[in-house]
Amino acid sequence: MRLALILAAAVVAVPVAAEAQAMPRQARSAVSMAMPEYQADAALRAAIESTARPAADRARDVFRHPEEALTFWGLSPATTVVEIQPGNGGWWTAILRPYAQATGGRYVAADDLAALEAVEPGSADMVLIARAFHNWARQGRTDAVLAAAYRALKPGGVLAVEQHRSAEGLNVADTAPTGYVPESYVIQSAQRAGFTLDARSELNANPKDDRDHAFGVWTLPPVRRDSQDGRTLSAAERAAYDAIGESDRMTLRLRKPA
Repeated sequence: MRLALILAAAVVAVPVAAEAQAMPRQARSAVSMAMPEYQADAALRAAIESTARPAADRARDVFRHPEEALTFWGLSPATTVVEIQPGNGGWWTAILRPYAQATGGRYVAADDLAALEAVEPGSADMVLIARAFHNWARQGRTDAVLAAAYRALKPGGVLAVEQHRSAEGLNVADTAPTGYVPESYVIQSAQRAGFTLDARSELNANPKDDRDHAFGVWTLPPVRRDSQDGRTLSAAERAAYDAIGESDRMTLRLRKPA
């Protein structure tokens, strides 16, 4: 019951204020905010609470809300989930792989674009992208990755996004090197690939994150970069950044039309 209330509170309508004006008309159109009635998923809870997950990973649950996020994205038993570039340590991998094994599903780690393109077309129920758009924006690869994700998904399949979020209205060329991108950049890029925006959530919002950091998002936990290019943070600066916690992040559910 607690999680149902959190999810209901976290899902918000697409804004119509100044921030929304930077989004395409499709992104500002009616977005389904209806949430399915939450039913406890014992296998998901077990995967999240498993002591097989590294202690450092579990300590970050307070910032990344894995149960709430995966429920918002629509994860269910016996589904095929493809994660694009899970990265070193595979934070989501440590949850999704055992969950798939326990429920008769399948977890695929697509470490690069070639691996994603090798996924059988129309075979995935969900494609997860976590904290990668800033890299692709700098490399000019966003459209290619999203096109491959679209091909991999079944009709009606979900594109799940978790991404460091810049203030709206900024140029992605300026924000991406700091690790952040505007939410409208992600939505518009996904729509160009054929996706529709299904729902947005403020589940991973952090109003304490002003995005003005010495070394970009990597100044904050969990990376906690202390020095770069001849500058070193003082103890007071380090404490101030740690007090922010992890970044302000968008949480999006997009869908390949059925």
